[in-house]
Amino acid sequence: MHLIKKRLIQCQEMNLWRKREMRLGDELCFRGNDYLGLAHHPQIIVAFKEALEAYGVGSKGSALLGGYHPSHQALEEALALFMGFPKALVFSTGYMANLAVITTLAKTLNLTEIFSDRLNHASIYDGILLGHLKLQRFKHKDYQHLNTLLTQSSSSAPKLCYSEGVFSVDGDVADLPEMLRIIRAHSGMVVLDDAHGFGVLGENGRGTLEHHHLSADDVPLVMGTFGKALGTFGAFVVGTEDLIQLLIQYARSYIFTTALPPALAASTLVSLKVMQAENWRREYLKKIIKHFRYQANRLGIPLLPSSTPIQLIFTYDPHTTVQCYTILKQKGCWVGALRPPTVPEGLCRLRINLTASHCLSDINRLLEALTCIKKFI
Repeated sequence: MHLIKKRLIQCQEMNLWRKREMRLGDELCFRGNDYLGLAHHPQIIVAFKEALEAYGVGSKGSALLGGYHPSHQALEEALALFMGFPKALVFSTGYMANLAVITTLAKTLNLTEIFSDRLNHASIYDGILLGHLKLQRFKHKDYQHLNTLLTQSSSSAPKLCYSEGVFSVDGDVADLPEMLRIIRAHSGMVVLDDAHGFGVLGENGRGTLEHHHLSADDVPLVMGTFGKALGTFGAFVVGTEDLIQLLIQYARSYIFTTALPPALAASTLVSLKVMQAENWRREYLKKIIKHFRYQANRLGIPLLPSSTPIQLIFTYDPHTTVQCYTILKQKGCWVGALRPPTVPEGLCRLRINLTASHCLSDINRLLEALTCIKKFI
């Protein structure tokens, strides 16, 4: 118990302490992931209420033991059609989906290693650990480094590269065409975590693949989530018939957990339809991102390069990060304060998430607040 207390004290002293804060006033939230502003959409709320009456609150079991409902099937069929893949599988969370894909492919393909972008999500790294795989981590979006690691690999097992589409800690987009060119030269394949790209990128919101004019023929498995652009909860994987069936049969994080509540599946299906019908949301989001970046540059606020809703400002050390976060909160603007272990030592940053729920006056209020921390960044 002494060691536990000691570690908690160290966490506080190093400015790494995290709090679960609730909005209680008129603060503007720039830390959420409701990119298209669908979480409060009336059609989706009505669909959720109606499905609650029909199905109840919970799914009442795992997907293979009574928890799979018609709403799950309808959502999976709609996702597969929308994404242009033969099959889809709904998961309770994106974390579990990544664990499922990595551990199942590792065992089936007899993988010994996975090539992973340095800034990939924690769930990808945990999947690599659970799969007992050697981590071959290449520098962020440095595909020549990836090529070097692939060339140096002595393993005869298939080569698998795992990458996010839109990186949650930098806000930039993976160069999928270049990554594919490199991995194909080594007879390998790419699996994509498109949690932050799905619904946001591409002319129709199909994500990073559509953004790069690629298809299921180029990337056989893609993971996406519902809790971001769709404004609900849960996740999915799209792939070939055989790959999805493989996950159903062998993925432990799918088999041994309660299925997503059917009411959530039903409301997510409506959200998917609304997203397609209201394309203006994605166009408006692009508009406010452009406005924010232009005005920030005019005001001398240093942003990392990003054309996505995720906008970053380096603060480098935890103390400065907390100081800037506190000032912005006092000004009524909530942003993300990213510190280790979320980001590497010395690369702390503020993360600003823009959404279609923000109006231009909200963005301008944020910009005004950011001028108050210029001397620290």
